[in-house]
Amino acid sequence: MFSLFYGLWKYMFSKTELHVLILGIDKAGKTTLLEKLKSLYSNLEGLPPDRIVPTVGLNIGRIEVENSKLLFWDLGGQPGLRSIWEKYYEEAHALIYVIDAACPSRFEDAKSELEKVLRHDDLQGAPLLILANKQDLPDSVSADELDRYLDLKKLDERVYMFEAVSAYDGMGIKESVEWLVKVMERSKRTEMLRARAGLTGPGA
Repeated sequence: MFSLFYGLWKYMFSKTELHVLILGIDKAGKTTLLEKLKSLYSNLEGLPPDRIVPTVGLNIGRIEVENSKLLFWDLGGQPGLRSIWEKYYEEAHALIYVIDAACPSRFEDAKSELEKVLRHDDLQGAPLLILANKQDLPDSVSADELDRYLDLKKLDERVYMFEAVSAYDGMGIKESVEWLVKVMERSKRTEMLRARAGLTGPGA
């Protein structure tokens, strides 16, 4: 009996839970991304894209990647909802910012909101994954083109990566998330959040 409880305890507490924000302006494909993550990494079947409606408030998803448990917060991107984003910054280990790469007319809005996010003190040092989403559409721009447009070198120093993905068909999603897990595990921000929560040591 002891070994059973010990095994359960070890399973529950040996994996770190990392909090990841999924942000972006409306219609970027954030919730489609979350549902695809669920279907790729868990036994749960994500909602099909044609049943996904705009997020009003918050969607939550949990998955396991390698030795880490990830908790995703998918926040609504409509202009009237963006003010609630900052309430989640303090506890976030990392940030995924989703951009509709097939809609250049909204790149300026996406860039402006991303700059506001990254200037916020509560996200200092958080690793950043920028997804050039909707690569399944023929008129989408590449991750390199989006990188040049956003010109993030002018922002504060942080670990970040651009990746071309399709939340619709899953292209590039696993590679992106596995990169994010690796950088979160080495991140000084993760060390700081663990220390603040009283979690230290290799199993924390």
